[in-house]
Amino acid sequence: MKKKNLTYNQITAKMIASLLVITLVISFLYSEYLKNKVIVDLAKIDAKKTSMLVFESMYSAMQKGWNKEDIQDTIARLNNVDKNLEIFIYRGEKVSSLFGELKEDKIARETIPSIKNAFEGKETLDIVDSNIIKYNFPIIANNKCQKCHVNTKDGDVLGVININYPVTELKVSFNDMINMFLVFIIGFTIIIFLLLFINFNRYLLKPISNFINTANSIKKSTDITQRVTVGHDIDEIKSMQIMFNEMLDSIEFQFYYDSLTNLKNRRALLEDIENPKEILFMIINIDKFEQINNLYGHEVGDKILIELKDKFLELLPKSLQVYKMHADEFGVISSNSIDLKEFENIASYITSNLGKHQFQVSSDEKIFLNLTAGISHGSTLLLSNADMALKLAKKQKKSFLTYNDEMRTLKEYENRISWTKRLMKAIDEDKIVPLFQPIVDLKTNEIIKYEALMRIKESEDDFIVPIHFLDISKENKIYFQLSHIMLKKVFDTCKRTGKSFSVNLTIDDMTNSEIVDFIEEEFEKHNIANHITFEILESEGIENFDEVKEFIDKVKKYGATISIDDFGTGYSNFEYLINLNVDYLKIDASMIKNLDKDKKSQMVTKTIVDFTKKIELKTIAEFVSNEKIYEKVKEFDIDCAQGYYLGEPIAL
Repeated sequence: MKKKNLTYNQITAKMIASLLVITLVISFLYSEYLKNKVIVDLAKIDAKKTSMLVFESMYSAMQKGWNKEDIQDTIARLNNVDKNLEIFIYRGEKVSSLFGELKEDKIARETIPSIKNAFEGKETLDIVDSNIIKYNFPIIANNKCQKCHVNTKDGDVLGVININYPVTELKVSFNDMINMFLVFIIGFTIIIFLLLFINFNRYLLKPISNFINTANSIKKSTDITQRVTVGHDIDEIKSMQIMFNEMLDSIEFQFYYDSLTNLKNRRALLEDIENPKEILFMIINIDKFEQINNLYGHEVGDKILIELKDKFLELLPKSLQVYKMHADEFGVISSNSIDLKEFENIASYITSNLGKHQFQVSSDEKIFLNLTAGISHGSTLLLSNADMALKLAKKQKKSFLTYNDEMRTLKEYENRISWTKRLMKAIDEDKIVPLFQPIVDLKTNEIIKYEALMRIKESEDDFIVPIHFLDISKENKIYFQLSHIMLKKVFDTCKRTGKSFSVNLTIDDMTNSEIVDFIEEEFEKHNIANHITFEILESEGIENFDEVKEFIDKVKKYGATISIDDFGTGYSNFEYLINLNVDYLKIDASMIKNLDKDKKSQMVTKTIVDFTKKIELKTIAEFVSNEKIYEKVKEFDIDCAQGYYLGEPIAL
């Protein structure tokens, strides 16, 4: 279970609550100790005074010649003064030997521990049930006592006076005093801690919380141009604010500015031109700057860039914004301050003027730089269009060119030529490879087969997907070579592993005699047809219906199966599903990728699934990219699924 984070307020409240509880517990324990201590001390003093009073009374009576019966009568009368008061007098052995032993005195001396301790000369005080005091007062012999008790000496214990009486009045009054003290301590402590919490929250927690909230807001917005303002006059918080904002200043500078020239960088340029407004943009490139670095060193190259930046700022109108882009490129933007013709004149002036400027590379050597510029204008594709104009200007050896639509056509032509060469090289070097993505049965969660996906292998972990080259391959008549390579490699993998595979075929593939003949030859030579599913791209539309049906009938005769791919796009003709005798229907990614949240996708998918159940076709959901979509396709009773949540394309 994930541990819940605490806020500063919660932490502070816990700390204060803990301290409050500890304070109150200590106060309570101390009050109890104080209460018991005072009660014992007061009770002992009071009991001792009472015992001495009783003794003096008895002593006076005995001096007048009272006998032990008179003494017992006096004790009984004293006990009647208070029903809760009890007085007992126990005589010692030496006294009893002179005046006669009493049975109860002997039993007490021998069996009651507190009486035995008292006869040893120790005063003892016991509080019974926190209500009754039992005090034992030893009567110590002195020279006066020896007149009657001739068999004793100084220090002998002649007897023990035992007084038992309640201390309720003493305890109640002191309890009230202690309880009032305890209530005062509790109230005072709570008030102090509330004041502490309020001020702690006001002067520390709240400013820190505001600081953190502002920082989080900057983080979430990814706008590092924002700054923290907490609005508190606390030196420490202000210091934190200044330090954090200075850190943001540093990060912003590193993020948006070139460290060498202090000009805005390419990232800042991209943000500045992303707004849909009319802009004039120019890329200025230093011709063969890499050779300067190699010949004179990067330190000289950096010095030239700084000097060139200074010349740009000197020669360009102040209304233009200059950027440092790549190592040998600068960018210039004008936002409607001048027209295109004037902007072109500036490009001509800059390239020609700086082409005449000598740059010092050593104490005795100077060089000239050649600059080339590409210009674009409008609100979109400014960077790519200017780059295209720059490359064409270099190719045509002109100082600058302004982008036009003819350049785009030329660029596309060059792109087709380039991709054609790359494809032919990939074929020659055997870099057309299949990667295999698992298709999982949603009832058993087992992989039942793999879809073969065409890739160009650039390196061990780098593959190019067909979207970049498939259309060009068709235009240049290379496509059927790619199809043949894919089919051969998939069939070979099937023979080697014994696993089942599905492979995409276009309408052109199924109507191409060489492709069809190759498939039939492989099925006749090797028992693999029942492991192969051909996926027909429904999004292309099936115009040559009879020829497609003829292909399906041929391959199914060997045991192969047929799947309609991308169903839900293109024509989505339900008649295909019946007349073409297919086995699987693959629901298009455009619906599956939003299945967990889009009601329309859910409705269309449910309709497709209900229909396929009635005509006994199996369904496959592609683009299952997360757990929510996975659970949704299971809920819709789709038979199989594939996607990155279930497995990425891999080599087998």
